[in-house]
Amino acid sequence: MAESDVKILGAWPSPYVMRPQIALNIKYVGYEFLEEKFLEVKFLEVQSDLLKSDLLIKSNPVYKKIPVLIHGDKPICESLVIVQYIDETWSSGPSILPSDAYDRATARFWAKYIDDKWFPALFGIAKAQLEEAEAEAEAVKQLLAGTALLEEAFQKCSKGKAFFGGDSIGYLDIALGSFLGWLRVTELNGLTILDAEKTPGLVGWAENFCADSAVKEVMPKTGKLAEFVKGRFAKMRAPTST
Repeated sequence: MAESDVKILGAWPSPYVMRPQIALNIKYVGYEFLEEKFLEVKFLEVQSDLLKSDLLIKSNPVYKKIPVLIHGDKPICESLVIVQYIDETWSSGPSILPSDAYDRATARFWAKYIDDKWFPALFGIAKAQLEEAEAEAEAVKQLLAGTALLEEAFQKCSKGKAFFGGDSIGYLDIALGSFLGWLRVTELNGLTILDAEKTPGLVGWAENFCADSAVKEVMPKTGKLAEFVKGRFAKMRAPTST
């Protein structure tokens, strides 16, 4: 099947959309990016702001969410499921999932932790800024505690190498690295999340990840992403017209 038959439905600010893009780049697979348009509504969540094309609804009728990988006429949904599909479908480029069964299980465990616990804490800081200072402080506490756990996980998984996956970007690198753009925007407000003293492994890892050729072209610019978030905050704070 030709590479031109590979498409991704997504939106540029979404960290979840970055995941299949990075995976395809690692495998040297060309693809067409189909951008979903945004509604002018008062939400910060990328999924809530989407107009949602007919193709998206048809391709993911259960969740109606991005990203969706369309390979020929087959839609594959959910970012980490897509990454695994890409790894199993294309033999070009390095393997993304670890070859060892225990290492694969460990990577999947931490990827789920990132999606279920760590990123909600990061996103919670942005939402808490619209609420009381106490809510923001609690969100920061949860995020820093989670980041400390990920530092420990990096030290164990990387085994002294540049990435969670070893010498090259792997499954867990993609899972966490896709959120680095949002992390940088959060740090613009003076909060240091990746600290050279407290999380030295993650600091070096983040630099290596963002410098990789598979990541560079899809990682959103911090200024552009900050403007997106700022615009969403402005809409959320604006009084509702009657």
